[in-house]
Amino acid sequence: MPAQLRVAGAILRRRQVEIEVGLKRSTIYQRIQEGTFPRPIRLGERAVGWRAADIERFLENPAGYRASQSDDGACDE
Repeated sequence: MPAQLRVAGAILRRRQVEIEVGLKRSTIYQRIQEGTFPRPIRLGERAVGWRAADIERFLENPAGYRASQSDDGACDE
């Protein structure tokens, strides 16, 4: 979904994130562990999502992205 059509505070599901960033699930979770990809937030018992703003920040500089230590709402997947 193009950024200009998103509502403030939008949450993206994993499949949407894969499409937007061009990475597959295993690579996304590997990069989360390395601290080079935004951490997801828990949406339910078995559901996670990513803040659209975090993904946009990642896309500004994918090679130089570093996750902050204080990601609130982050989960360990």
